[in-house]
Amino acid sequence: MSNGLARASVRFRPASFVGTLVALLLGAAVVVACGVLLQTGVTASVAPQRYAGAPVVVAADPMVRITAKVGRDTETREQTTPERARTDAALVGRIAALPGVAAARPDSAFPLPAGTGTPALTGRGFAALGIAGPADQLVEGRAPGADEVVLDAETARAAHLAPGAKLTLTAPGGTGDYRVSGLAAAQSAGPTAWFADATADRLSGHPGRIDAIAVQPREGVDRAALVAQVRQALDAQAPATKAAGTQAADAKAAGTPAAGLETKAESGGAKVFTGDGRGTVEQPAIGEARTLLIGLGGSFGGYATMTAIFVVMSTVALATGQRAREFALLRAIGATPRQIRRTIATEAMLVAPVAGALGILPGLALARWWFDELTSRGAVPQGVRLDVGPLPMLAAVLICTLAALTAGFLAARRPAKLRPGQALGAAAVEPGHPGVVRTVFGLLFAVGGVVAAAFAAALDGINAANTALGVVMCFMLAVALLGPWVARVAATVFGAPLRAGGAPGSLAADNTRANARRLASAITPIVLVTAFCGTLLFLQSTISHTTGANVRDGIVADHVIGSTGPGLPAGTADRAAKVPGVDAAVGVLRTGVVYTHDMQLGSATALGVSGDPARLSRVLDLGVRSGSLADLGRAADTVALDATLADALDVKVGDRVPLRLGDGTPVQPAVVAVYGRGLGFGQALLPRAVVAGHVTAGYDSQVLVADAPGADRTAVAAALAGLAGPGGATVTDRAGFVAQSDKMMELNAWANTVMAGVLGGFAAVTAVNTLVMTVLDRRREVALLRLAGTTRRQVRGMMRWEALLVAATGLVIGGGIAWTALVPIARGVANSSPYIPPALALPLAAGAVLLCLGATGLPARALLRTRPVALGAARQ
Repeated sequence: MSNGLARASVRFRPASFVGTLVALLLGAAVVVACGVLLQTGVTASVAPQRYAGAPVVVAADPMVRITAKVGRDTETREQTTPERARTDAALVGRIAALPGVAAARPDSAFPLPAGTGTPALTGRGFAALGIAGPADQLVEGRAPGADEVVLDAETARAAHLAPGAKLTLTAPGGTGDYRVSGLAAAQSAGPTAWFADATADRLSGHPGRIDAIAVQPREGVDRAALVAQVRQALDAQAPATKAAGTQAADAKAAGTPAAGLETKAESGGAKVFTGDGRGTVEQPAIGEARTLLIGLGGSFGGYATMTAIFVVMSTVALATGQRAREFALLRAIGATPRQIRRTIATEAMLVAPVAGALGILPGLALARWWFDELTSRGAVPQGVRLDVGPLPMLAAVLICTLAALTAGFLAARRPAKLRPGQALGAAAVEPGHPGVVRTVFGLLFAVGGVVAAAFAAALDGINAANTALGVVMCFMLAVALLGPWVARVAATVFGAPLRAGGAPGSLAADNTRANARRLASAITPIVLVTAFCGTLLFLQSTISHTTGANVRDGIVADHVIGSTGPGLPAGTADRAAKVPGVDAAVGVLRTGVVYTHDMQLGSATALGVSGDPARLSRVLDLGVRSGSLADLGRAADTVALDATLADALDVKVGDRVPLRLGDGTPVQPAVVAVYGRGLGFGQALLPRAVVAGHVTAGYDSQVLVADAPGADRTAVAAALAGLAGPGGATVTDRAGFVAQSDKMMELNAWANTVMAGVLGGFAAVTAVNTLVMTVLDRRREVALLRLAGTTRRQVRGMMRWEALLVAATGLVIGGGIAWTALVPIARGVANSSPYIPPALALPLAAGAVLLCLGATGLPARALLRTRPVALGAARQ
């Protein structure tokens, strides 16, 4: 009987399941999109190009790992190094001496800015020639000497250069004149210049360290045997090259660990790469891409999936509740509670898998668009492919089916339990209050949200930010469970203003108070839209506002020298300081550091600063709170920290803080200053000499210049422009630096906007779906009002007032939730209060109002086109 009833319901009353189908379809699409991104992040790889002919590649491990042991349990956490990790060049000789190795070629790449008549080049040591394959060889001339260079033939031909010609090249290690000694085969990787190995080692900016070693086996040695020999050699070398931290070293950075907890941090060890792992060595940015994709698909996907479940359950519960009269009739003619429950379960099994399957293609389209946008913005390397597997699709169908089943069972509990003689009467009247269980859980979630918000406010900034989205979810669940109570309060608060609107307003006030459950179903999606969109969009506005203010207040330099190439060559700051009329010139090299905090690894932006530390205040005002930036660089092991990071690491001036430089090299510098304006600049400042050898390319990002008193600013700017070397330099003022900083934030701003669009758009469509379902369910009510003499205009006015009440309530509650979550996030990320620009808040509020008016007005007009008698007799 139950299966037949379910099939008949779906077949003959499909309109009753349209709203449920839409919610399930959209929920499945969101789950599929996030699941595909997560799967891509886990499996992301690129096929090797340059190393395709080398079966084994040795390179530094690009991950920093921390192992935490609590009792008998051990957990390992890892973080990608912000810069390319490198290995010891001495390994080349040890690997080349292995019996199964025919050749071990060292490989390093460093950028050479475009010069007069030459394009931007990639510099390499001559020993790397041949790694790309047999065709990768010298085709004319001879190997380079100390002051010579070999160019690829295609570049030399385009630049009208031949062996014997001279050119000037700038590298991270310096600028010099070189004679072309020969030409090599054209390179698929682009224009390349080969130097003598010793010269390349000096010019790379990281002497004694190389990117990778390409290993070729002797004849008759298979890959497995070669890998075994190389790994054995690396294991023997590991004690000398692996950086290991003790419990005491990491305890200061991570906070005092609990009793019985031990930590050990590792980074920089050489590792064997085979297969597609060799592509990771070629494109180390794939590590950051994996982290980003896993973060989007995992962390954001988790919240998106919870939201999808939440919305699906709300919609299914509404649709099931609207059929209370049908279930009551079934009970009245003898259907058992078990048969009612089985009918609902069967309906869910008929509708949910179909809706989930229909949501797969939109989900894949969303994932493809999202992935392509990340690739075009450089966040994902070219060559990484979107991994479309069956698991996200199966998960979407399963999640939607389980959510529909659960929601249907919960909504049908009341009609299934009623006695047959009471069923029809009880179904005609909305329950007076929510059930005890629902109320208790709702109150628990509300209290949990308050406690979590208070807890987040008491935490340090980083942990507070990590807790904030949990606060949003707690409050959202509380609103969903306590919805009827919330609706009653809203109807009471807005009742008097509504009655001032005449007959339509009075009708709206009475309706909303008498039908609190229906009103709650409409309010909840608006709260969802406001809370999530408000949190994500206003987070970005807060970051942008604080960054702009920090940069405007922090840059006190008169001129900012930038570059259109990979950066400014070493020594630019020194040359700028010698320009007449210049009082101080400081170069800044952007990089990153890795730190340990609460048994987690994190990364922070950092600046390597050059020049006289005592003159740093002439170009930068970072809002020093303690210590002095003048002490930075007076010793090699010094650092200045942003206040948020210093608080998180629980360090102050005079303490030593365990950090890892951009390539994973461990250091323990002494803190000499704590400052407040880190956002927009960097969370750590270190001497340039300390970080220069541990970055991917040792070029300064900018040079900040302050004029001497009385100097002619225009003349100084013209003289600084004359310093432009290879790659092209630009000279701007403080406004130019602000504009550059804003460009650096574009990816984060875009990511937050997309997340807000995905969640907000999903919630908005669901809100429209819910409102339309609610209005169309009021056929008999509208017919009765019309038969009682209410005009069409008064009915439309009643609907508009109800829509405005829904919008106002949703905006107030959702705004309160967003603000509660934003306070700890803003403090943790921007060290400021939330910034809510009217230009962003007003359109969001207007959009919610228009959404409610449109979603109620249009179906109401459709109902009013039907004659009251026919409308009252229409099938529900």
